[in-house]
Amino acid sequence: MKNKFMCSALKCAQKAFEEGEVPIGAVVVLDGKVIARGHNRRTGRQIATAHAEVEAIEKACKKLKSWRLLECELYVTLEPCPMCMGAALNARIKKIYFGAYEDKGRSLTEQIASANLLNHKIEVEGGVMEQECKNILSSFFSGMRAREKAKKENNSQ
Repeated sequence: MKNKFMCSALKCAQKAFEEGEVPIGAVVVLDGKVIARGHNRRTGRQIATAHAEVEAIEKACKKLKSWRLLECELYVTLEPCPMCMGAALNARIKKIYFGAYEDKGRSLTEQIASANLLNHKIEVEGGVMEQECKNILSSFFSGMRAREKAKKENNSQ
């Protein structure tokens, strides 16, 4: 089941990739069904909080007509940042599954999940389809570097 939902999150990440956004996707699952999807839209919307997780959580809240997502799980292709962990805590998400680990160590996922902030703890499991999640990110950033290199070469001629 975990892989099925992570595949859904990867489809959202692919949509972000196609839009020129950092390819991160997220889905909210309730009772074995995807109820909301999101992908990064920071560049397109020029809004700092337009992360995949926030978008998916907001859509799930609207669908359920509640800010409490007590029985929901969040699947995301990259380890959530502190802002997204805060959103998940505020929404009372039950469990987060993520794919790739944030290599720069800026996520604080475990610390935030277990801190009992807002009288709520979130169970977290990382490394779900980790390689597939890493691959889409690597592909995006290597393509971006190649475009930047070509641009510099063209400007220097």
